Amino acid sequence: MQNDTDSRLRRLRGPVQPKRHNARTIAALTSNPGCVRRGLCDAAGVDKGALAERLDFPVRFGQSQFAITRGNAFEAQVKADGCAELVTLLREVLDLDITEVGYTNFDEVGGNDSQDLRHAHSQATLLAAAAGRDNAGTLFDHPLLRLDVAGVGVYLEPDLIAFQHAGIFHVIEIKSFAVIDGQADGGKVASAAIQSAVYVHALRTLLGSDDAVSSDIVLVCPKDFSNRPCATKVDVRKQLIVLQHQLNRLARIEALLDALPIGVSLDLAKDDDGQPVLTRAELVQAMDCIEARYSPECLANCELAFFCRDEATGGTATLGKSVREELGGVELVNVALGLAAGSLAASDEQAEIAALLRAAARIYRESMSPGGGAQAARVAA
Repeated sequence: MQNDTDSRLRRLRGPVQPKRHNARTIAALTSNPGCVRRGLCDAAGVDKGALAERLDFPVRFGQSQFAITRGNAFEAQVKADGCAELVTLLREVLDLDITEVGYTNFDEVGGNDSQDLRHAHSQATLLAAAAGRDNAGTLFDHPLLRLDVAGVGVYLEPDLIAFQHAGIFHVIEIKSFAVIDGQADGGKVASAAIQSAVYVHALRTLLGSDDAVSSDIVLVCPKDFSNRPCATKVDVRKQLIVLQHQLNRLARIEALLDALPIGVSLDLAKDDDGQPVLTRAELVQAMDCIEARYSPECLANCELAFFCRDEATGGTATLGKSVREELGGVELVNVALGLAAGSLAASDEQAEIAALLRAAARIYRESMSPGGGAQAARVAA
């Protein structure tokens, strides 16, 4: 069954290199679990950024090359000399009394960078460390984790270190945004917490125990306006609860594939002459076959958001999740306005929401009339 699913996902993607899942993509997917389009694209490894370019709706967010370079340089600094500077920080933030640690890098195994081999090596080493075996290690750089997402196993290669002491692991997240006067950007900290929760969940899955991995992650960032690192603990229990709930809500990929028409492809390959195998019109037609669940929040974390927003023009989804859900299945703005004005007859399914819309419209009209504010308040009460 898994091999069949894999082959169907390859046909959807085409003969191009798959884009791998990471903590950001899983966090974004679970923030909008009803989006079939995102689920299939991520499972198939479709490069959503390249697809957006081909659809003439290029990505308008993401890190600059400068920010990426700065982040890599800061991470290398923190990990230099066997993570000597990091160990000092960990002694302080976790109140440890250890004098030295063992360091293991999982980038490859004996020169072999096979994902299956790296995952097996990561699992064996981390399980040995959890069991307290001698020389199993303390710091684990880039362990390759595996997580079930909508019925498909995906590998995660986090830019993190797992630190184990007394049988308990802590996920360490290294970020290049600054902590100035003890304060960091709240949005960036929240994003780091969500991504770290994915790693905590995946590590717990690998070890087979929730108790083996702390829900307090260690966030390492530059201090003030220097590259000097500082560390703090961040509790991600809330993010873990949400993540696990949303992962359980995801429809299985096999069911999503079954609903697709035969032959649907998002192939971004080019022929021998350097021309796209599929035209823009053919890609748009394929996208039309894959249901999307657009909301304004998608603009911050999905490369296809601008295409989906254009596609959803005139729909209640463009007004936000809360509006769409409050309108109870009324998918078009003009339908909602017609029901509110009474110019459109409501179906049996729309009767309740139509009554609410008419009441809201009446209150609005009364509040906008001279001296109508007090009367509208009494009506609303």
